[in-house]
Amino acid sequence: MTNIKILGFKGEIKKIDEILASLEGGIVQLMDARAVAGREHVLHSTIHAIKAFQRGENIAKDIGLEICLRTAATRQIDKALQMVGLKEGLMDICAVLIDSQDKLDELSGIFERDDSVLEPDTEYLKRLYGLTENEIKLVGVTGALMERTTLLILES
Repeated sequence: MTNIKILGFKGEIKKIDEILASLEGGIVQLMDARAVAGREHVLHSTIHAIKAFQRGENIAKDIGLEICLRTAATRQIDKALQMVGLKEGLMDICAVLIDSQDKLDELSGIFERDDSVLEPDTEYLKRLYGLTENEIKLVGVTGALMERTTLLILES
């Protein structure tokens, strides 16, 4: 059984490479929390990423990158990183830990834990993903983004 944790943090990213290197040795993916529509969206994307690897239908070679692709609902790595990737400076961070409970202390030592950053900013998400009013009325922002993640499977 896979243990997935989705956590929110606030902090300053000085050097992305250094942060990522300090978290090696487990599956930990950090994303821009503003670009996610809550825990449900990220959990959905993470499960799709894991299943894609199990089926041998993954787009990326790395599970963390696959989570980014699925969260951003795109097959283009550059586009996904532009949308949901870390940026240098102060930012709200969504952390996905897969079977990596031990990394929680490391993350808490680097960043300030704050799950409120996972609350969806509807207007920002609407602009970032080009969501239509109809999509939002029908299924909400989270539902629309989860649907787009699911549709990635059909495109392959």
